[in-house]
Amino acid sequence: MSNTTTPGAGVATPIKAVLIDDEPLARMIVREYLEAWPEITIVQECGDGFEGIKAIQQHHPDLIFLDIQMPKINGFEMLELVEIPPAVIFTTAFDEYAIKAFESHAVDYLVKPFNKERFDKALGRWLTSRPMAGGSRASGGDSGSFSASGAGGAGESGVSGASGFYGGAGGTGSGEGAGSARANATRDLLETAALSPAQQQRVVVKTGGKIKIIPIEDILFLEAADDYVKIHTTGGAFLKNRTMSYFEKTLDPMQFVRTHRSYILNVQQVTRIEPYEKDSHLCILQSGAQVPVSKSGYVKLKGVLGL
Repeated sequence: MSNTTTPGAGVATPIKAVLIDDEPLARMIVREYLEAWPEITIVQECGDGFEGIKAIQQHHPDLIFLDIQMPKINGFEMLELVEIPPAVIFTTAFDEYAIKAFESHAVDYLVKPFNKERFDKALGRWLTSRPMAGGSRASGGDSGSFSASGAGGAGESGVSGASGFYGGAGGTGSGEGAGSARANATRDLLETAALSPAQQQRVVVKTGGKIKIIPIEDILFLEAADDYVKIHTTGGAFLKNRTMSYFEKTLDPMQFVRTHRSYILNVQQVTRIEPYEKDSHLCILQSGAQVPVSKSGYVKLKGVLGL
C-alpha cells in the first residue's frame, strides 16, 4: 500500500503537523508512522498542553495529533484556549466520556495502543477530505476506500465521517469560513466533553498571556459579560470565552445555580438572602458581593438550599 500522494495531485506546500502527547514513546510511534507520509512535516513535538498552545500559535499547523490525558491541562482544556484551532486527530487511552464526545460529533480518534493500519486510515481520511488549493484533494494511497469504524476497546480506532473541523477543513485552501467552522465544531465537542466528571472540577483560562487553572471551589459567581463570562473567584475575576448556558449545563447544578439570566451563583458562598425590588432578591456572599436573584432564580435557589 502506498501512503504518498498520487502524481499530479500532490500537496502544493508541505502539511505542517504538531504532536502533543506527554508520553515520549507515544510521540515516537506517531513520528515513525508519519515517515510513510512524506507530504507531512512535523514542525514540533510537545510534552504538554502549555507547549502545545505555544506551538500552535507559532507554527499555525494544518493538523495536530492530540492526546487527551496529559498533566497540567488535558487535551480538551488546551483546545478551549486556542482561538482558531487546526484540524485534530485525537490519540487517547480508553475514556468513556471522551469517546462518547468523539462519536457524538463524528470526530476521528485513535484509542491507544493503535497499529499503523488504523493510524493510516485516520490520517488517510483526513487527507482525502481536506480541501486543497485549486479544488484538488490529497490522496493517501487506498485510504479513500475504507469505511468508518466504531471504537471497540483498546487498539480500536474510531474513524468517523470527516466533519467540517476535524476531518476536512484544515489547512491550505480552507479559508476563513473553514476556520470558523472548525471553531464552532470545537466548541460543540468541548461542551459535550465538559459533561465528564473530570472536566467539571476546574476551569482553565488565559490571562495576561498566561494560563490559569481555577478549581471549582474557588469560584464565587459567574457574570455575563457580552461574548464572555466573567468568573469571579477568591483570587480575582477572569474572562472566559463561553456562554452562561455552557456553564449552566456543565457545572454541578447542586452547587451552582443560575439565579438570574446574567448570574450563576456558588451556593456554598451564600451567607444570606435579602428581599429587593418587587419579586427579586439579593444574595449576599461571604466576600460581601451582592448577586441578583430573579423570581424564577429564587425558586431554583430555594430548591437547592432546601428552603
